[in-house]
Amino acid sequence: MNDWLKKFFGQLKTLWSKWSTVQKAIFVAIAAGALIGLFMMVGMSAAPTMEQLIGVPITDEARLNKIVTTLDREGAEYQITADNRIMIENEAEARRLRSILIREDLIPQETDPWAIFDVERWTLTDFERDVNLRRAITGALEQHILALDDIDAVSVSLVIPERTLFAEDQNPVTASVIITPRPGSDILENKNKIQGIEKIIKFAVEGLSEENITITDHRGIVLNDFTGMEDVDRLELAQREMKTVRNLEAQYKHSIITALRQIFGEDRVEIINLDISLDFSKKKVETEEHYPITMTPDNPETPYNETEVVPSITISKATDTEKFEGTGFNPEGPPGQEGQTPPAYKDLDNLVGKYNRDSMTQNEVVNTRNIVEEKSPWKVERITTGVAIDGIWKKKYDENGNPVLTDDGSIEREYTPVSEEALQKAATLVEHAIGYDPTRGDSVTVEHLQFDRTKQFLEEDAVYRRRAQIRQILIYSLIGVGIIIVAFVIFRFISKELERRRRQREEELARQHQAMREAALKSAEEEGVEVEMSVEDRARMELQENAINMAREHPEDVAQLIRTWLAEE
Repeated sequence: MNDWLKKFFGQLKTLWSKWSTVQKAIFVAIAAGALIGLFMMVGMSAAPTMEQLIGVPITDEARLNKIVTTLDREGAEYQITADNRIMIENEAEARRLRSILIREDLIPQETDPWAIFDVERWTLTDFERDVNLRRAITGALEQHILALDDIDAVSVSLVIPERTLFAEDQNPVTASVIITPRPGSDILENKNKIQGIEKIIKFAVEGLSEENITITDHRGIVLNDFTGMEDVDRLELAQREMKTVRNLEAQYKHSIITALRQIFGEDRVEIINLDISLDFSKKKVETEEHYPITMTPDNPETPYNETEVVPSITISKATDTEKFEGTGFNPEGPPGQEGQTPPAYKDLDNLVGKYNRDSMTQNEVVNTRNIVEEKSPWKVERITTGVAIDGIWKKKYDENGNPVLTDDGSIEREYTPVSEEALQKAATLVEHAIGYDPTRGDSVTVEHLQFDRTKQFLEEDAVYRRRAQIRQILIYSLIGVGIIIVAFVIFRFISKELERRRRQREEELARQHQAMREAALKSAEEEGVEVEMSVEDRARMELQENAINMAREHPEDVAQLIRTWLAEE
């Protein structure tokens, strides 16, 4: 490690000596800036952070004093800034104290419920973006409504649910608006002005429909409910009837398609048509019901039923009896004259007759109940529906598990139609889903129909070709990279071998030259001739003597140095 540090600082010193004055100044400035930034970051991270208790400054001194008294009672540590904001030491303590202030009704009325999202952050989540968008739409909508001459104050609340994959599962967008009319305004009685506000809200919020908008005044009276008005024209009535039909059809479609798609698959079932005929005529039925009179009610304490009922009670009764006995009156003519009685009645002379007649009039009273029944505002007259179910497409694979391709390079597929038994069961499910009633002429048709999946198959084939092409490119790339690595290794090996041989030749030449010099010096010394050595030769001789002495005195250090050289080579 020490050798590495020495080498690093040696390289740094070499670079520093090569740099110009401008480069040195730039390096010093960058290093100083990095150190200052590091110290500031450490200082800011070490500084204690405080959480704001209420999102707005408290301008009311009386309310501020009450809040401070409550905080002192709870033993909280807090600070009050110059603009009357209360700061708490941590978030958990702030939440606890905030709940206490809400319970004691000490939160200012002007506090924004969305203020928690105003905290500055480095990043924003999708939820925070949606909240900010909703706040922007709500604020702009309130400004538009307040711009009207008849509005003194307004409060808007929007509910925008998350988008779902299927339209039938999507919850609707809703809006509730509370308006305070300006004194002297007729907006509460003017239907056109209420409809104008409804349209402003509808076109300001994407996906919002009129039936999901509720407009009330400050007393809670709904202003945009026009169903009970007698002056509703025929067009509006027809629109409401059509909307009822569409809603009912949507409910039936949702129940049918949800059940069938869970059985056959998401993309194999389609409702071709579903038509519902409704009768919107108003009906009022009055019924008079007669039932027996209970004379003795049941005693719940006894194990048997002693209830006594009678069909009716007599309130008045009149009896008339008439009796007659004797001969009938047979008129005769004047004395001495023969009467004008017909012969048939003459034969009845001197016969005695008897007559009895009994009559009775009795008035009875019974229990009567009058029932007035309002029929439903609409009645289903007929339901017709047609459902198409596609078969199953399966890809063909070979024995290796690869898709079988046709001549044009597309995947070969096999189609299996829906069986008649499955179609019959699906028809039964549809009949139960719509409440099938043959007496009113309902019709349910479920047929097998092969869907056109040309576009889907083209996309799947394109994806398969693209994946195969990517797989082929990766294989070729790996082969190429392998070849390059092998070539580099061979080149590196050859280069090292050539370098080793060159170094051996140079070392051999150096040894020969050194031997020749030493031989010349020895011969000169033997002959007693003084030979003048060059400066380089003296330095080389001294270096060799120093190296030999160091090797003798510190052999371990010399061995470590040689190992380091060999490792670098």
